[in-house]
Amino acid sequence: MTALLLAVSFGLIVLGALLFTNAVEWLGQKLDLGQGAVGSLLAAVGTALPESTIPVVAVLAGAKGEDVAIGAIIGAPFMLATVAMMLVAGSALVFRGRREGGQEIDVDREHVRRDLAFFAPSFATGLVLGQFDSKPLHFAGAAVLLVVYGAYIWRTLRAGSSTEEEEEEPKPLFFDTSKRDPPNGLQTGTQLIVALAMIILGAELFVEELTKVAEAVGVASLVLALIIAPLATELPEKLNSVIWMRQDKDRLAVGNITGAMAFQGTVPVALGLTITEWQLDRYATAAGVLALAGAGLALWRLERRHMGAPAVVAWAALFLALIALVALG
Repeated sequence: MTALLLAVSFGLIVLGALLFTNAVEWLGQKLDLGQGAVGSLLAAVGTALPESTIPVVAVLAGAKGEDVAIGAIIGAPFMLATVAMMLVAGSALVFRGRREGGQEIDVDREHVRRDLAFFAPSFATGLVLGQFDSKPLHFAGAAVLLVVYGAYIWRTLRAGSSTEEEEEEPKPLFFDTSKRDPPNGLQTGTQLIVALAMIILGAELFVEELTKVAEAVGVASLVLALIIAPLATELPEKLNSVIWMRQDKDRLAVGNITGAMAFQGTVPVALGLTITEWQLDRYATAAGVLALAGAGLALWRLERRHMGAPAVVAWAALFLALIALVALG
């Protein structure tokens, strides 16, 4: 039964991601946003909803939920900066025969710099604050991080509206029955809401069933919090980006991940600083440091618009480093 529910949850996430990418492209066009802004804000925040609910649910469950909450908050950026970037680079290699630029990645360097420049200092601040047992300091840090994300939204919208990009019209909206003219706002909004509901439901079901599997085989709760839960809830970002890489929409694919990193490095961390004790152990700290290393590698390779197999291996090594650290304990 668990295997069947896992398959169902994965199917919901995949189908939800397909509907979401299609709807968010139309929404971005209606709002006159560039592809970078669509990926960094609309797609990134929307698909971040599943993992953003886990810390709240975990804390409401009681004191034992603190580790799960902190693990989910730290684990999400770790997954984005390692596994998600590895899949983007891998997609460029796998689909190079059908892509116009082959394995080269067409990104807006300014967007990438902005996203990662907001993520790295913010997330690093959260890691540093996790070494101090001071709620006043934590509350102050949370306020600063929320202000930082507000500034990020302003900068992204400003850059998106001022950047001229030649963009092709998105594929017909799935919920548009006519297909002869652009979809209206109701059709776009309905598809977006249905897609998000499928993504959230699928991700929550996936985590629930994986939890049962982890308990059955005796996997430590720390592994579940830092690795398994974020791996499941970050599937939307990964799937959306693979879909967009296959369609030669590199700016959406990359912006979806780097924008999610900017969000995950600020808002959820601010939440953790506020509702948990935010005491980071060596595993959580190591995951955070590895996430920063993955972000640094992303900035380096995306600046050159070239990934290649070595970059794929490097991101895989960062992910496996945490697995090894937890296993060796």
